[in-house]
Amino acid sequence: MPIALIDCNNFYASCEQLFQPRLLGRPLVVLSNNDGCVVARSAEAKALGIPMAAPWHTLKELARRHGVVALSSNYTLYADLSARVMRVLSRYSPLQEVYSIDECFLDLSGDPFPTRTGHAIHQEVRRLTGIGVGVGLATTKTLAKFANHCAKKRPEFSGVCPLLEFSPAEVDQLLAWAPAGEVWGVGGRIATRLEDLGIRTALDLKRAAPARIRSAFSVTLERTVRELNGENCLGLMAGPATRKQILSSRSFGQLITELAPLEEAVAAYASRAAEKLRSQSLVAGTVGVFLKTNPFRADLPQYERGLNLPLTLTTSDTRLIAQGALKGLRAIYRPGFGYHKTGVLLTNLVSAEQRQPDLFEDPLERERSQALMAAMDRINRAMGRGTVKLLAEGSDVRWAMRSENRTPRYTTRLEELAVAKAK
Repeated sequence: MPIALIDCNNFYASCEQLFQPRLLGRPLVVLSNNDGCVVARSAEAKALGIPMAAPWHTLKELARRHGVVALSSNYTLYADLSARVMRVLSRYSPLQEVYSIDECFLDLSGDPFPTRTGHAIHQEVRRLTGIGVGVGLATTKTLAKFANHCAKKRPEFSGVCPLLEFSPAEVDQLLAWAPAGEVWGVGGRIATRLEDLGIRTALDLKRAAPARIRSAFSVTLERTVRELNGENCLGLMAGPATRKQILSSRSFGQLITELAPLEEAVAAYASRAAEKLRSQSLVAGTVGVFLKTNPFRADLPQYERGLNLPLTLTTSDTRLIAQGALKGLRAIYRPGFGYHKTGVLLTNLVSAEQRQPDLFEDPLERERSQALMAAMDRINRAMGRGTVKLLAEGSDVRWAMRSENRTPRYTTRLEELAVAKAK
């Protein structure tokens, strides 16, 4: 079965460069919420050795010397451009698995010319969205991910690596080039343990005995070995994979000590999490909340605590989720600390269609809840997030993100449209 893995090149950085061509060819980093750490890098920033997750304040001297541009994350823009890329890709197959915001698998079964299609995808996504992509073509998902890695790292492929057309010897030659840690599902810790067993390259891993790998690691890594050998163990799922959890959290723009602004922040994060829940037609059975001080402030007392609470009903109602989160916050809050971050985590997620109704639940009240949430979502989509919100979210924004260098949301806000001047 021909499978294509399409992955956007340096996605967040590409989105920023799309509307600011002056940034092309320059080292560019995108920072996390509150401008804390590096979460995305352009190729030029990678070439300077700037690592992912590096605290921005430790890079300022390097940035000054090399003219590194740092921008606040602009997730509204990234999400919209991702949706446009995925719509283009959906034209090439009826079975599309959106794996993350910047990559997806396509089932190209029945396509008599998958390599030609791969090249068409490579050109059309850039032509229609302005975003560059790498395309890997293979017979299993793990090999397709590896082919995509080759497409991006080896210039001779020009962005498209049709592994399915290569001879077994040619495939092995590529696998011998890559460290085992570059294989999908093999993280740094597993790679270290594999090296202790003499398994250093992707080819070594392919040639490892599956039973030995299962015994030493897990059935998951055994499947990886089988997929490297062309055995299809991981089927494609239509649409995005069902999430196991939804997290909404942010670092604060300044340390917060009082309970009241923390409650507003938690209510706001609970609302964001509930919106995500409804957008994916899911309901949650458990709400968790956590609270932490800044671990980098060694001069201040430290405190960190989290708590999970079962919801009375599995629900996507913002009000019930916020009630649960606030109850948890009040249980874990301790005065006398400067808090740096809080967040809300929804777990025990199930499809809204598969939800089991509670014996004592009022069906009429449930219909009212669904209608109210649907109305809130429609208004906020049309008028902007936060047009209708919980009173508990308040208007005190001391806890809000810093985001001092966020670019305009060019594609979703009329008032932030890019302006072209003609002379």
